[in-house]
Amino acid sequence: MWEGIATGFGTAFQPVNLAWVIAGCLAGTFIGMMPGLGPITAIALMIPVSYSLDPAAGMIMMAGVYYGAVFGGSTSSILINAPGVASTVATSFDGYPMARRGQAGRALALAAYASFAGGTVGAVALLLFAPALALLATEFQSPEYTLTLVFALSSIAAFAERGQVLRSLAAAVVGLMLGTVGTDQSAGVQRFTFGRLDLADGLSFVLVAMATFALAEAFRMVLAGGTELPRSELAHARLHPGDGKAVTSTVARSSGLGFLVGVLPGAGATLASFFAYEIQKRFRRNDETDGARGIAAPEAANNAACTGSFVPLLTLGIPGSGTTAVLLGVMLSYGVQPGPRLLEVEPAMFWGVIVSMYIGNVVLLALNLPLIPYLSRILYLRRRVLVPCVIAFSLLGVYLTSLNSFDVYLMLAFALAGLALRLAGFPLAPLLLGFILSGMLEENLRRTMVLADGSLGLIFERPVSVVLVLFCVAIWAAPLMRVVRQRQNRRRGDYAA
Repeated sequence: MWEGIATGFGTAFQPVNLAWVIAGCLAGTFIGMMPGLGPITAIALMIPVSYSLDPAAGMIMMAGVYYGAVFGGSTSSILINAPGVASTVATSFDGYPMARRGQAGRALALAAYASFAGGTVGAVALLLFAPALALLATEFQSPEYTLTLVFALSSIAAFAERGQVLRSLAAAVVGLMLGTVGTDQSAGVQRFTFGRLDLADGLSFVLVAMATFALAEAFRMVLAGGTELPRSELAHARLHPGDGKAVTSTVARSSGLGFLVGVLPGAGATLASFFAYEIQKRFRRNDETDGARGIAAPEAANNAACTGSFVPLLTLGIPGSGTTAVLLGVMLSYGVQPGPRLLEVEPAMFWGVIVSMYIGNVVLLALNLPLIPYLSRILYLRRRVLVPCVIAFSLLGVYLTSLNSFDVYLMLAFALAGLALRLAGFPLAPLLLGFILSGMLEENLRRTMVLADGSLGLIFERPVSVVLVLFCVAIWAAPLMRVVRQRQNRRRGDYAA
């Protein structure tokens, strides 16, 4: 292993490869900052450039584009509540409110440092444990993925605010229902399309996310009116005293969790960021840092997960997400077959990509911190300028994704529905989580039922599945135990009176 690491350092620190790391990070960051565009779009745009490079340089550049796009995606989430990348949705929950309080510079700085830490932990873990972690990934099959996704959706109830449990569950169910629109990939029949070909491919994530967050927020700002935002931190990109100490444990926990989730094929950065955020809220319901931990947790997790997703890609040849599927295509176009023999056939590329990830994280931190004071100025535009810009970017992002005007009208309808739900007190985050996980849950549940021949006995024959079942039962019992404790405390109070 140490010989391979030395080979990786020699490959990554070649001047031409360093140049491509920087180029990939720059391209990925600026594309990721644009609402509606994400890592897949960024990588697709850079594929023509990669054809002129050797396999090691091409994959090093593509890896830089990947985590650069995830790194940059937090900017639009924090500044204008437009998470065009699924893995930065959780960042907007606390990041956007912090920016609205006049702390945009602090929020962006927290995201930058947490992303750097998560990426660093992921790169070191990948460097040391990649071959061993590939064995862990092979233990997860359809039953384990199904239970993991059930656990993620169940956590909505356990981590919801008081009085929001039923509303959160209802929103998640609506999200699951929206995820079933389109063509059933197994049976090949259309579902809930009402005979319209525009819905045959289902609803895109960009449409639902931009409608329920960015566009609905713009409409809410129009209805709310009010004064302009304070400009107290316009020119500062620094943390508050004590922020570093407060988020250290959060970043460490979320980085480890994110990397392990990223290692699992099919899980990805989105699930990692939601897990990290929900666990953080579970342990810190009264966050005295005004949301700093709520930004650090998902940002550390999604960057660590991006690094972890290279484990199944490189060692097993299994793409864990749409983005790594595109990367797999790039590798195959080079004539490189990822899998267990990749270490023997292409050691320079394997270890060079891993070492370049840490270099890329340093580049991203050095790139983003100086830009924060200028990026934060977006938020302090006058409302009559900012709101039309948000609406225009949202509509343009959705239209450019599909080039279909029907999606624009559908987005407006979703935005009005999202605004109504928000005014009625329904949280929109569970809806988006349910929508994101709907397809994965349906596919893995169907495979599980086929493997088990319609019986659930298979789940209890697999040790990992049994552990996940216990986790699910524990998280289902959490809200009930909370209600029981509240009733007991109320009775004790009555007796004392």
